[in-house]
Amino acid sequence: MIQSRKPYAIYVITKHGLKTGKELFHSLKEADLFVSPKFISEAPKDSKLLTLPMEPTLRETFMEYDCHIFVISVGAVVRMISSLLVSKKTDPAVLCIDDQAKFTICVLSGHVGRGNFFTQKISDLLENIPVITTASDVSGTLTVDILGRELGWTLEDQDRNVTRACAAVVNETKVLFVQETGEPNFWPLEKDLPKGVEYSISLENTNPKDYEILLIVSDRTDIKAETPEIYSNSVIYRPKSLVLGLGCDKGIPTEVVENGITKVLKEYNLSFESIKAIASVDAKKEEPAFLEISEKYGWEFITFPAEKLDQVEGISEISKAASEYVGTRSVSEAASLLLSGSEKLLVTKQKYKETDVGKNLTVAISRIKFASRSESPIERLETV
Repeated sequence: MIQSRKPYAIYVITKHGLKTGKELFHSLKEADLFVSPKFISEAPKDSKLLTLPMEPTLRETFMEYDCHIFVISVGAVVRMISSLLVSKKTDPAVLCIDDQAKFTICVLSGHVGRGNFFTQKISDLLENIPVITTASDVSGTLTVDILGRELGWTLEDQDRNVTRACAAVVNETKVLFVQETGEPNFWPLEKDLPKGVEYSISLENTNPKDYEILLIVSDRTDIKAETPEIYSNSVIYRPKSLVLGLGCDKGIPTEVVENGITKVLKEYNLSFESIKAIASVDAKKEEPAFLEISEKYGWEFITFPAEKLDQVEGISEISKAASEYVGTRSVSEAASLLLSGSEKLLVTKQKYKETDVGKNLTVAISRIKFASRSESPIERLETV
C-alpha cells in the first residue's frame, strides 16, 4: 500500500446506487463519493462530480486511493479499469456492489492490496454477502504473500517462490514453516496450522527435498550462503524482531548513524528490514540523528533514565565514558536489552567512526523475546 493514498473512493451512477453510496459515505468517514451528473443534486455535500464516460475520472483517481468501491456491474468495471492495471504490488483494491446491494465482490488486489479485507469490511457495513474468490481465503489456509503483514512482517523477495508457495499451501502439499523469531500469532493461536503445514523453530537437520516449499521467518541474512539448498526452496519473511541500542557523540550526522547501523548488521548477517526500534539513554532523546533516522524508517525511538540502564544485567563491558558523562555504566547494550526484554545480547557493543567526521557511534543489538507457537504464552515486548 502506498502511504500517500486516500482510503476510499465510491462511484455511483444510479438511483439505488446513490442510496448505497450515501450509506457508505457516512459510515466510512474517510471516503470520497463520486456521483454521476444525473444524481449529483441529490448527493451529500462535498460529493464529487463523476464524468460520463467514467474513464477520464478513473485515470486521475485510480492510483490516489487504497480502495475503489463501484456500485456498478463487475463487467463494466473490468472494462474500465483494464488499461489502468500495472502490478499486483501497486494496484489498489477494487470492489463491486450490485445495484440492490446484495453482494460485495472483490474484483482486484485481494491480498497485497487488501481487497479481501475491504470486501469483508464493506459487506459487514451493508449486511450483505461478501464474494471472495482467492483460493487461500476460501480454503482457510495461509495467505503466503501477505502472511504476518499486520505484525509488520515483510517478504525478503516478493517474487521469489511466492506463487509456488501459494499453490503448495492451497493444494495441501507438504510445507515446512520454520519460525526462528517473530510473533507466534501469525496464525490464530487457538487453531492448528492448516493441513499439510508442519511447524519448527529451527532449520537444523532440515532436508528441503522433504517438502514442497519452506516458509522461513528469520532476521538472518546468511541463509543463502550457509544453506543454499534450503534457500532455493524457500520463501523468507522478515519479522520486526531486532532492537538496536545506540550511543553517540553529540551532533553526530544522521548519515553516519545510518552507515554505522548498516555496517554492523552486514557484519553480523542481520536484516535491516527486521529492525523494530532503537533505544538509548534519556540524555539522547533529542539527538537529531536518532530522531531523523527513526522518522525515516518508521522505527520507534525509546529512551530510558540513566539510573534504570545502570541496573541492567547482561552487558559485556562497563563504559567509563558513559559513566562519566551520562551516569550509567552502559548505554547501547543496556538500552537494547531493556527494550527487547532479552537477557542476552545478539551483538555486543560495536564502535563506528568515520575519520572525516570524527564522531563516535556505538551499536548493540538484541532480539525480542517471543514465544513459539508450541510454548505457553510468556511475557514479552508488546509494543515499542
